[in-house]
Amino acid sequence: MRSFVYAIAIGLVGAALLHIVIILSLPSFTGRDAYTRVQAFGEPNRFFPLANAGDTLAPINDDPAMKTAVCAFSVESGPIRLFAGGDVPFWSLAVYDSASNEVFSMNDRTSVDGDLDTLVATPIQLIAIRKAVPAELEQSILVEMRGDEGYAVLRTFVPTESRHEAATAFLADASCEPLAAEQ
Repeated sequence: MRSFVYAIAIGLVGAALLHIVIILSLPSFTGRDAYTRVQAFGEPNRFFPLANAGDTLAPINDDPAMKTAVCAFSVESGPIRLFAGGDVPFWSLAVYDSASNEVFSMNDRTSVDGDLDTLVATPIQLIAIRKAVPAELEQSILVEMRGDEGYAVLRTFVPTESRHEAATAFLADASCEPLAAEQ
């Protein structure tokens, strides 16, 4: 009797673990993981704004007090520079790899002069850059990315309707471009 109860308990624990694994891995099997969805927004190396729920554009940003833009990129052929500036009360940036693991995050309080100026590169690319830092990258924050592909999420706070235009302009002017395009 004791071994029967033990077998039932082991079976139930195994079934529970199997169900958890299946549920957590489901997005990667369906192609609806975050990275795949960001890639579907459009061409890489460009910020795409997410629409608020009242707007007609897709994809949807579910927080009405925030405006959000996303950019898919690859650092395989060279570093990517993320740059934005403007008069917004708050902004934040998060960089994710292709498995949606957060690689780096920052906000306007931790930036240089309140502007976004970040360079995302592989460890080998960063070594080459650090040997002779170009003048335009002296104030940039260097971010090491182990994989070749990822995406960035840039968000800004819109506390009142009067700040809506500034937030929209901030996201529209944000750049997510290969470093070679800026030289």
